[in-house]
Amino acid sequence: MVLNRRIIVTVLVLIALALLPVLLGGAPFYIGVVARAMILAIAAISLNLILGYGNMFSFGHAVYIGIGAYTVGIFAHYDIFNGFIQWPVGLAVSALIALLFGAISLRTKGVYFIMITMALAQMMYFLGLSLDKYGADDGLVIYTRSEFAGLIDLEDHVTLYYVVFGFLLLTVLGMARLINSRFGLVIRATKFNEARMRALGFPVGRYKLTAFVLAGTICGLAGLLLGNFTNFVNPDMMHWTRSGELIFMVVLGGMGSVFGPIFGAITFLLLEEFLSDLTEHWQIVFGPFLILVVLFARGGIDGLLGRKDRSDD
Repeated sequence: MVLNRRIIVTVLVLIALALLPVLLGGAPFYIGVVARAMILAIAAISLNLILGYGNMFSFGHAVYIGIGAYTVGIFAHYDIFNGFIQWPVGLAVSALIALLFGAISLRTKGVYFIMITMALAQMMYFLGLSLDKYGADDGLVIYTRSEFAGLIDLEDHVTLYYVVFGFLLLTVLGMARLINSRFGLVIRATKFNEARMRALGFPVGRYKLTAFVLAGTICGLAGLLLGNFTNFVNPDMMHWTRSGELIFMVVLGGMGSVFGPIFGAITFLLLEEFLSDLTEHWQIVFGPFLILVVLFARGGIDGLLGRKDRSDD
């Protein structure tokens, strides 16, 4: 019965997301809020791969959002709007940077891993601040969204919404298959006893690095979508506090859960919109709320729904 409740809520959320533009009559503001939540959900799902399943607390994950968004912005700056060029390049650069950062940071553990990922993120943040040609701290306006030879019109906000929704579904399905594969089982087992996995002959370092690169690439996809959604990119997208927000979403929704990051991202964005209307210091209210979730709702929102497949049980 508990498991059924979780399935029912998950299905209802997905149906609501699919029908939202119809239910709202195409209202741009609310569609935009939910589209942004779904984009951040994709980023949170990618972080959950290394955080929830791999126990790698990265405070630099938002870097890949910035890389994806800047790829769209920089190409558009040179009047190259072809999405078949922008998107593969954005994903490739995200993967390359993730490979480099992973090779450096995975040599450490614990608080040292956290500090190195944060330091690398700040390095990219300050690099963005120094790029005067691309707006520096003022940011870069993207006047034209990615074009796909007339196949998809991202300038239409409803079309963009469903593109985001489609990628969210693909990300969820792909992640579900990944974590239940041999690769996913190794990553999950390494979280509990890395020494034992090494003793069994598994190249743990390679598995963790592969997960790190996959997470960065998927997050780069979220950045490509966000750049098209906002029509704007600036270095703040890569600041370590943005990575902290992604961690909040994962914890709030439920670490080590396929759908948890979706619940967390939607709840986070809706609370942000609601509380920011009440006070500009909405974080003061949201902070204690997150603490209460951590203390009294083990497993986050997904845990409250009675998830039985927690990887930490």
